[in-house]
Amino acid sequence: MRINKYIASCGIASRRKAEEIILQKRVTVNGNVVSELSFKIDEQNDIVEIDGSKIGLDEKEVYIVLNKPEGYITTVKDQFDRPSVLDLVSDIKERIYPIGRLDYETSGLLILTNDGDLTYKLTHPKHEVAKTYMAIVKGIPTTDEMKNFEDGLYIEDYKTAPAKIKIVKKDEEKNYAICEIKIHEGRNRQVRKMCRAIDHPVLRLRRAAMGEITLRGTEVGKYRNLTKEEVDYLKGLK
Repeated sequence: MRINKYIASCGIASRRKAEEIILQKRVTVNGNVVSELSFKIDEQNDIVEIDGSKIGLDEKEVYIVLNKPEGYITTVKDQFDRPSVLDLVSDIKERIYPIGRLDYETSGLLILTNDGDLTYKLTHPKHEVAKTYMAIVKGIPTTDEMKNFEDGLYIEDYKTAPAKIKIVKKDEEKNYAICEIKIHEGRNRQVRKMCRAIDHPVLRLRRAAMGEITLRGTEVGKYRNLTKEEVDYLKGLK
């Protein structure tokens, strides 16, 4: 079996992400670093490790939803040694990873799993899984500004896909609005960049849902296991 497929089958990451891990020379087979994507292993006899930790095909699949606090990164490693969301799920023995990312300052819903195929599915642009955010923005967006937001905005070198935005609360005296925003893309800091593009920068941002999956009362910094129905729903997304 090709090494990237094996890593994905172990639930470590999608095949695309597995290739990145291999090229970063973080994978060893029987103690030897492997950096060739075409490398094949004997899944029954070879010992495969990532960052010094052995992986295997016998791990149970884990699906959880975490209510991420602000001030946590969603990557495994960080040059500034900031706390990671993995610190909040350290009691889970399986090696799990976030599906997608939330930036350091953003809170809310984050799904973590060791199912590499599901990770690939939910992060691939063609599946267009809706992500719902609650944003406190500076100022009160006008009807025209919200229409521009929904039609797509030119940010850096790309135009955003159609999105949704509506004001759920506004305070003209304090000059802010709370907006519900729905996007299908997952580019770096996209919601913040879109709000800035219509001159209403984000003051606070929280992800409330991913598709039909919500936090369902999960406290900040805590997690819950997804139900079988929720897992089936995610796997059934087209």
